[in-house]
Amino acid sequence: FDAPVHTLLTGRPGEFDRRIEIIKAPRYGIVGQTRDVEVAVREHGKSGSAPGSVSLKVRRSGKPDETLRAEIGRPVRVQMQFPHAGTNLLEVELETAPGELTPANNRAVISAEGVRENLRVLLVSGEPHAGERTWRNLLKSDAAVDLVHFTILRPPEKQDGTPINQLSLIAFPTKELFSDKIKDFDLIIFDRYQHRDILQTLYYDNIARYVQEGGALLVASGDDYAGKMSLAYTSLGTVLPAMPTGQLIERPFKAKISGDGQKHPVTRGLPGSEGKEPSWGRWFRQVEISPTRGRVLMSGAEERPLLVLDRKSKGRVALLLSDQAWLWARGYEGGGPHSDLLRRLSHWLMKEPDLEEERLLASAKGLKLTIERRSMEEKVAPVQVSAPGGEASEVTLDQAAPGLWRSTVDVKVPGLYKMETQSTLGQLTAVAHAGIEDAREMNEVTATDEKMRPLVEATGGVTKPSR
Repeated sequence: FDAPVHTLLTGRPGEFDRRIEIIKAPRYGIVGQTRDVEVAVREHGKSGSAPGSVSLKVRRSGKPDETLRAEIGRPVRVQMQFPHAGTNLLEVELETAPGELTPANNRAVISAEGVRENLRVLLVSGEPHAGERTWRNLLKSDAAVDLVHFTILRPPEKQDGTPINQLSLIAFPTKELFSDKIKDFDLIIFDRYQHRDILQTLYYDNIARYVQEGGALLVASGDDYAGKMSLAYTSLGTVLPAMPTGQLIERPFKAKISGDGQKHPVTRGLPGSEGKEPSWGRWFRQVEISPTRGRVLMSGAEERPLLVLDRKSKGRVALLLSDQAWLWARGYEGGGPHSDLLRRLSHWLMKEPDLEEERLLASAKGLKLTIERRSMEEKVAPVQVSAPGGEASEVTLDQAAPGLWRSTVDVKVPGLYKMETQSTLGQLTAVAHAGIEDAREMNEVTATDEKMRPLVEATGGVTKPSR
C-alpha cells in the first residue's frame, strides 16, 4: 500500500472508561434449568485510582434485582434462569465511576431462547372408533410430544374361553401408569373411555390428586360419557367441570365459538370461524351436560356446551363433548381446523405460555415499547412500568380485539424495562429491552493512539496533538 495514511484522532488525553464485556453466553436453555453467563469488567485509560472491586446489578424476569461484586479484568459468572419458553432476558449493569467517559456501555443484555423438554402424554382409548387415529396421528406428528398410547380391546367381563397363553394382548399396566409413574406425564387423555372396572377406585383417586397437584386431564367423550359407566361417576367427577344429564343429542350441528371462546387463545381466530356462520363441516353427536364450573369455549347443538375448560387447584381439565372431530380430519363437508383446535387444546393443558389466557407481554423496537395484555375479563388494570434507573410509570392499555389490549409508548433510556399488573390469577410480569442490546461502537470509546502506533512506527510517521 504505497500511499500516505493520515488519522484524525478525536478526544482528549487521559480519558477513562469502564465497560462490561460478554465473554460467554448461551443461545438457548431448557425451561426450568439454568445456564452460566460469563462477563468481565474492562477498564480503558487511567482512572486515577487503584483498580479494585466494582458493583454489578443483575436483573432477571420476574425477580428482584441482585447485587454482585466483581474484580476489574477478571471474569465473573452469573446464572441465567429459563423460567419459560421463548425469549428470556438477563441484564447486567455496572455502577458508574467518577470521571467515566460514558455510562452507555455499562450495561449488557443477554437474550436466549427457552426450550421445553419433550412433553409426555398418556392416551388411553376405550372402544375403538374412527377418531382414535386422529388423536394418535396428531400427537405422534408433534416433535415436542412423547406419546404413550393404550387401547382397551379386552374388558374384564369378556369371557370367550380363549386360554390366556394364546392371547396376543398385553395386560394393561395400571399400577405402573396410574400409581408409580403418573407424575411423569404432562397430560392424560381419556378418549371414549368407560369405567369397566379395569381401573380401581384407587387409581381414579390418584388421577384426581395428580390434577390438583398440577397435572392435566382431557376427556374426549362420546356416548360413553352419557351412560352409567361414565367417568363422571368415578372419583374423577371431583375434578371434571360438568356432569352428564344422561341424554345424547344426535342431530347435525355446526360447532360455534362462544363469547369466551373469542377471547381465549385456544379458540380465538380458528380458521373458518370468521363471519356469523362457521365455514367448517357439521358434527352429528354430542353429550348433554349440566356445567358446574369452568369456561365454555365452543357450543354445539341447541347452543349446548361442546368444549369446557377449567382450572382445578394447580392443574387443568378439558372436556370435549363430542367424539366426531375426526369428521374435520377426513374433510367431510369441507372439514375443519381439527389440528389447530386439538393441538392448541392439548398444549394449553400442558401450560404452554403462548396459550395462556391471562398473560402480559412486552416487546421493544428501538426506544418504542409495546405492551400487550391478554385477559378473559371485560376490563384490565393499568400496567406499572419500571425503567432501568428505577423510575416508575403507569400505562393504560387500549382494547385491540376481544380478549386483547395493547399500547405503545416511547421511552427515553435504553435498558431492561419491567412490567407488572394484576389479574384474576395473581400478579403478571413481563420484561423487554429497549435500545440496541450490544452496540459494537460502544466497546472502546476512549481516544487512544495505540491502534495506529504499529503503522506509524513502521513508516517513520509521527503522532502529535493538535492545538
